[in-house]
Formats: sequence, structure tokens, C-alpha cells
Amino acid sequence: MMALSERQPQSEKKAPRARPMSAKAVFVLCATSFFVGLLLSGRMTVLSPPASGSHGGSRIALFSDDDCEHRRKLEEESNPNDVMNEVSRTHQAIRSLDKSVSSLEMELAVERAKRNGGLGAAMPSKGLPKVFVVVGINTAFSSKKRRDSLRDTWVPRGDKLRQLEKEKGVVVRFVIGHSATPSGALDRAIDVEEAETRDFMRLDHVEGYHELSSKTRIYFAAAVATWDAAFYVKVDDDVHVNLGMLTNRLARYRTTPRVYVGCMKSGPVLSQKGVKYHEPESWKFGDEGNKYFRHATGQIYAISRDLASYISINQPILHRFANEDVSLGAWLIGLEVEHVDDRSLCCATPPDCEWKKQAGNVCAASFDWSCSGICKSVDRMRAIHSACGEGEGAVSNLAAA
Repeated sequence: MMALSERQPQSEKKAPRARPMSAKAVFVLCATSFFVGLLLSGRMTVLSPPASGSHGGSRIALFSDDDCEHRRKLEEESNPNDVMNEVSRTHQAIRSLDKSVSSLEMELAVERAKRNGGLGAAMPSKGLPKVFVVVGINTAFSSKKRRDSLRDTWVPRGDKLRQLEKEKGVVVRFVIGHSATPSGALDRAIDVEEAETRDFMRLDHVEGYHELSSKTRIYFAAAVATWDAAFYVKVDDDVHVNLGMLTNRLARYRTTPRVYVGCMKSGPVLSQKGVKYHEPESWKFGDEGNKYFRHATGQIYAISRDLASYISINQPILHRFANEDVSLGAWLIGLEVEHVDDRSLCCATPPDCEWKKQAGNVCAASFDWSCSGICKSVDRMRAIHSACGEGEGAVSNLAAA
């Protein structure tokens, strides 16, 4: 204990205490640091005498008069339109980001489905032809004259069809399955027609009017596995379409995730047997006299890629109602989907679509509600195209996908 107490004084002697700074030295050091900081920031101005009428005394301006004048000019020159444009650009950026997040979520769902054995067809891998829109025209074995009437009007033939796909990103195909007897006479007739026109999309599906819900499901799954498109359209073969206008309408929603475009309706649920559009499962929609939920009419509608992928992944467990447009609406009603009611997709035939064209509002699609398509479409399609068509220039002037 004594030895330890004797060492402590010796160590204190080896480290003499520093001399404290005087108050004057501290003041000079602080003042010097202050003025050096002002010089480095470029904010110091010359000490100026007070203006007349002031309370006297000198002042140090932290912001120069030139800075204040510059700010004042910026405020005067600022344009409200610039602010709105900036807000619009920000809104578009947010929508684009939301679209990207939606795509990533869908890809994540695909990977999870793969790891768990999967439900249906998975989202296609990268490397597929990238296009803007796939237009699938629903057709049947007995509808060759209808198909020819479209090829003579709004569906391009041969090299023009390939050019439209390659340069504009617009794919057009007649969609058909196979007969109950594969490789039978009906299938061979389609083989011959396909060899000549090269404009079919063949599905692994047995054709039949009461199987349209299944065909729609399979079509979206096959399309999303064949083309990497922003939109997938289903249209009947007795509807007139202006491809340029259709593409321009869909382009408005390119950055919108999970979008469902069509003429939205809510028709009555028909429980009486024997009537057209009878709904065998009418009890699921509530009491007699109720209406369906809002959905796009079946003549033509479009869905974005993420929704087509959703249908592809989950197709084995998607319930099919009697009517395919109701089925599609049911598949999407419980999702975070933006329903777009676009009346340009359901114009009536002349004079309606003709008047709208003359007024500068060309229709994207036209048909007769009374016939759920164009009445006697084979005989009338050319006249309707002449009266309501947008002209070949509209398609050739489309921006590249």
C-alpha cells in the first residue's frame, strides 16, 4: 500500500498540466473561426452603412442582395404550368413504379407456384417475342366466311400481317381449338386454311359453344406463354375493329397495373331454363331478379399481362360459369383490378359509328347489341368497314412497340 501511494505523486510530476488559454485568446480564436466560415460559404457581404430611415447600426447580411434579387426573379418567372407538368411526371413515375412492382409480385407468385408443384401453366421465361398487344379473334370451324370477311377488311394478310407484328408490336390471330375427333375433316380443313393464311392460333381445346369459358381460359394461358405482351385482347369474329384506334386506347393504360378494359355492363341473371344465356348457377348470385356484378361485355375486351399471367397460373381452379364474359369478370372481381369502361369498344354499326367518325371520334370496335355482334356480318362487314374504318394509314402510323 505504501509503495503504491508513493508512485502516484511521481507520475503526476512526469505529466505537467498545460497552461490554460486566456479569455482574450479564446475570443480571438472564436471570432477568427466565425469570419473564416463566412468567407468559405460565400455568404458574407461588406459591412454597409444603414439605409436612410433605418434604425442605424451596421449589419452583416447572411444572404447578399444579388441572391435575394435572383430568388425574387425565379419566383416571378415560375409558371404554374411547369408545376403541373412536374406533378404529372411524378404521377406517371409512380404509376410506372406500381406497374413494375405488380410484375415483380407476379413473378414471385410464379416462382412460389413452381416450388409448390404449380397449379397451371407458369409465366413464360424471358426470351419470348416482345409485343404491345395480342388480338385473339375467337372463331369456330363453321366460320370460314366470317374469317374471310375480316381478312378482306380489318385483318391484314400475308406480309402485312407479319410487318404489323414485327414493326408495330400488334399480333392478330384467329383462335380455334380442335374437334371432338382430332385430325378429322374439320381439323384438316383448318390445316389447309392455316397453310394458306398463317394467321391461326391453335389451342389444345375441344371446340363447342358451351365451352367458351374454358376456351377463354386456355387462350390467355397460351397467349401469355407465346408472346410477352402488354395487353391481350379477345374479340369475336363478327365484330368490326379499328386496330389503330384499339392500340391507341390501350396505350393510355400501359403503365397501369392489373387493368381490365371493355364495355362494362351488369345484366340480369337468367334463371329460366331454355332461354338464351341461361345461368344454371343462378342461385349463387342471390335471389331471383338479381343482376351480375359489373363485367366487360363478351364481344371484345382486353386485360393486361399480369392478369393474363394470373389466369394462366390459376386456370385449373378458376370456376367457369355458363357465359364466358361473366366467367372472366368472376375471375377478376376479387382482385385489385382497375375496371375501365371504354365505350369506344362498343359503338353501334352505321349510322352510329359513321357519325362518330365524321365528328373525329373513330370507334375502336363496332357491333349490333341485338345480335351480340354484327347482324349478318359476312354480308355487311365490307360496308361497315368503308363507313367506319380508320383507313390503312392509321395502322401504319402507329408508334413502334
